[in-house]
This record gives sequence, structure tokens and C-alpha cells, in this order.
Amino acid sequence: MGLVFNVLFLCTGNSARSILAECILNREGKGKFIGYSAGSQPKGEVHPFAIDLLKKMNHPTDKLRSKSWEEFSQPGAPELDFVFTVCDNAAAEVCPVWPGQPMTAHWGIPDPAAVEGTEPVRRLAFADAYRHLSNRISIFTSLPIQSLDKLSLQKRLDEIGRKMPESA
Repeated sequence: MGLVFNVLFLCTGNSARSILAECILNREGKGKFIGYSAGSQPKGEVHPFAIDLLKKMNHPTDKLRSKSWEEFSQPGAPELDFVFTVCDNAAAEVCPVWPGQPMTAHWGIPDPAAVEGTEPVRRLAFADAYRHLSNRISIFTSLPIQSLDKLSLQKRLDEIGRKMPESA
């Protein structure tokens, strides 16, 4: 079964968490999932700490960009199967109507870009966000999606989001 699922990760700024999630899914779910990211109010650039971390983790970064979620509600956009919010602000906003009515869930984690302090403290926040997203995405990619009915799948997606990240 060569079905490939399109997944959009949403955040307000599309500069850190959603970008990390996009990259993680594109590696973890290669051949089964394609990850995308967008924001309701994109910052216009990917956070430099996110780029540095992704490069250190051997993710390609050359095509990453901060973009509006409106790109994914336009004609010709990829048909989405799943849409996950990774920040509380985006989860509370009114989202566009996605063609195809994808399954949705909220997988909020703390914003590493909002952390203040020394550079090592701020970089640690990005590493923590990466770890939490990686754990959730690993669980998601191992789900037997094609054998679950819609209600059971929605329950599993919501459970993944309720697993609270531990404090660093």
C-alpha cells in the first residue's frame, strides 16, 4: 500500500516548533508521510537556533521558510490528511477551512523562541522542543493508520497531544 499522508504542522510564527516538526516527520515518516509547516502570522524567517539545531541533527534546511497557512488552503496546495497545532495560540485561532477535511489534533509544546536567558539556556529550549516533537511524531508514525477507524484514530491523535512534555 503506497499511500502517502500529507501532514501540516501549524504555529503562530512558523519559525521554530512547526519547522522542527516538519523536518522530523519528513525524516521519520519518509515514504509514508510528507510534512509541511505554516503559521497564522508567519515571522518571515526561520529562527536561527532552529536552523542550527536541524543542521546538527543532519536535517536538510536549504528549502525551509516561514510561510502563511493560507498557502495550504489555496487551489493547487497539497491535499492535507492531518493538521496538528503545536502552539496554544494557533490552537485557539480560527483556522482556514482545509480542503478534504483533514483530521486535526493539538500537540502544543512550550515555545523555545520565547525562552529568555543565556544562549545555552535558549538553545536547550530548542533541543527540548525537538525531543518532545520527535517523541510525538515517532508515536504518530508508528500508528496503524490504515487499519484504524476514524474515531479510534482521532482518539489516538488526541492522546499523543495530551502527553505533556516533561520539564527540562
